Amino acid sequence: MRIAYLVNQYPKISHSFIRREIDGLERSGLEVERISIRRTMEPLADPRDRAEIDRTRVLLDGGLARLAWESLVTLWTRPVRFARALSLAIRQGRRSRRGLLLHLAYLAEACVLRRSLAETRVEHLHAHFATNSATVAALCESLGGPRYSFTFHGPEFFEFPKHEALAEKIARASFTVAISHNGRSQLLRISDRRHWERIHLVHCGVDAEFLDRPSTPIPDRPRFVCVARLDPAKGITILVEAAARLLREGHEFEIVVVGDGEMRTFLDCVIREHGLERHVRLVGWKAQAEVVEEILAARALVLPSFEEGLPVVFMEALALERPVVSTFIAGIPELVVPDVTGWLVPASDVEALAAAMVKVLEATPAQLQAMGRRGAAMVRERHDAIHEARHMAELFTAGAEVVRPDRVEPRGSTSPVRPAHVETR
Repeated sequence: MRIAYLVNQYPKISHSFIRREIDGLERSGLEVERISIRRTMEPLADPRDRAEIDRTRVLLDGGLARLAWESLVTLWTRPVRFARALSLAIRQGRRSRRGLLLHLAYLAEACVLRRSLAETRVEHLHAHFATNSATVAALCESLGGPRYSFTFHGPEFFEFPKHEALAEKIARASFTVAISHNGRSQLLRISDRRHWERIHLVHCGVDAEFLDRPSTPIPDRPRFVCVARLDPAKGITILVEAAARLLREGHEFEIVVVGDGEMRTFLDCVIREHGLERHVRLVGWKAQAEVVEEILAARALVLPSFEEGLPVVFMEALALERPVVSTFIAGIPELVVPDVTGWLVPASDVEALAAAMVKVLEATPAQLQAMGRRGAAMVRERHDAIHEARHMAELFTAGAEVVRPDRVEPRGSTSPVRPAHVETR
């Protein structure tokens, strides 16, 4: 079976979990086309991500001329389909904070995508993230393209203040995937009851590089690691404020922040203002092997996010037997269990975060290692990338009845459509 994965930007530093999922699907015998809407401009530190560049087609590489041409060809050859897709784009565009103009652009992208999928005989299209990639997938199907599905990660929920577009995408999709129970509950909350049994749980995962690595002792060094994009949602400013508190209280510590982004200059300034240059280092993005070494060199991973789904870096840290300090939000408590695999604090609470970090500093290496081992067992059970990819493969190949736009029942129906032979997890 030939399927295609559609992502707004792929490959990307923060999308290693998609690469692992694709690898697992191909090991299951599926052929996977990689399609990115736009080309990733950030430098890729990991050679495996760089290798994906040549395997990925980029919709916007043809420029405005190709978008316009494919739109005109589709209008001429498929006028009824084009009219339906245009109506869908207008309806969702009017409801969206992104606006009507962008949704007309998504329609043009869908025209390019439909032609590409037809040429490569793709049978199913899967989008990662419920924002523009899922919109393009839905429009592509409306134009006569293959059935589609999408993975909802969690933070996209804030893109839909009235939720109409997300609920409609669920209704039109062959199936929808959430990466955590919390994420699935959000989808159930906004969708019609008849669609619930087509909303599945498939975790993001880690591979043998993490799962099969020999145990490495926790270092005595008072060191934390944070691996994240430097953007407001990750709460790095709160981490720096907590570090300033630790410094005032006389604690010896070091925090290595692996990542980059729009807040780098601002964070550099805040670090200098608090006199934390010796204690907090921003080291930029690193290749996966270097990230592993940074995690192993730390007593714990810390990430005080304001908004998340379920961060893959937590799975990586726990698989390496390093406990996690984070916040009580979204799907995080499903993996980071207080005093079992790490510590959780209220989001934005500097005092609570500092107190949790003090607990890490005061714990013995043996205590931290025991927490890490419990976390590694949870990751091995729930977040093995190859195992989770098999569940995705089952969804793709189960022969699920497709709920196409012209077959969506009126709201209020309670008859669920369930993929044959696939259990809702």
